[in-house]
Amino acid sequence: MALRIQALHVGTMPDHPKTAVTFGRGHRETVDIAIIMFLITGGEHPVIVDTGTGTPAQTESLHGFPLIRTPEQEPLAALAAVGVDPADVKTVINTHLHWDHCSNNDLFPNARILVQEEELRYAVDPLPTNHWTYERRPGIEPCWMKGFDRIETVSGDVDLFPGIRLVHLPGHSPGSQGVVVEAENDRYLIAGDCITYHDNWDGDERLAHIPTGGLTNLHEFFDSFDKIEGLGCTVIPSHDPRVLEHGIFT
Repeated sequence: MALRIQALHVGTMPDHPKTAVTFGRGHRETVDIAIIMFLITGGEHPVIVDTGTGTPAQTESLHGFPLIRTPEQEPLAALAAVGVDPADVKTVINTHLHWDHCSNNDLFPNARILVQEEELRYAVDPLPTNHWTYERRPGIEPCWMKGFDRIETVSGDVDLFPGIRLVHLPGHSPGSQGVVVEAENDRYLIAGDCITYHDNWDGDERLAHIPTGGLTNLHEFFDSFDKIEGLGCTVIPSHDPRVLEHGIFT
């Protein structure tokens, strides 16, 4: 069976400042941030890439953002709708450990959770400007600690399974990574927040590719863009609602 990717919609943060998506652009604009859990099937077992945010109440109270999540978009309901039992998922890949990408890791009790070693180190002791995104705050357990006993680290680019490769793409965070998937009809990159919206990869009249508003190293960001150019993949952004319109990538 050939590999394929399904984009599962597990919520939307509406009216987000566009400057958070496109560096130095859209100061008076807002966009909707789709929260997407990616499911890779066709291998020995289902693989999940990123697990999304916590509940709407947690998102509002801890981060100040409204989150719309219909009953059908509850993570367990979204998985059930495509016939996946979380207990059958043996691998979860976090593209990075920001709160909106790893808050449901604990839903997959039998999965190892793969992160870049550099990302895990940084999540433990991030710069003060990144404390919020890693939930390093008094009185709460950071979301990336869920399933901590099952976290396994990788370093750099790693062939994970036949047709699935992890690639280190720092810039948004030190240990950001993408997932290259060799599907039947195309080669895809699940890009994490290196490519948040199609706008980042498509660029504009000033830049071939536009970094996101959130970053730790601008030099690394552009190096990661160069690396993606060399991969020859169709890029799948992390938060663009247009990804959901496509739905299944084969």
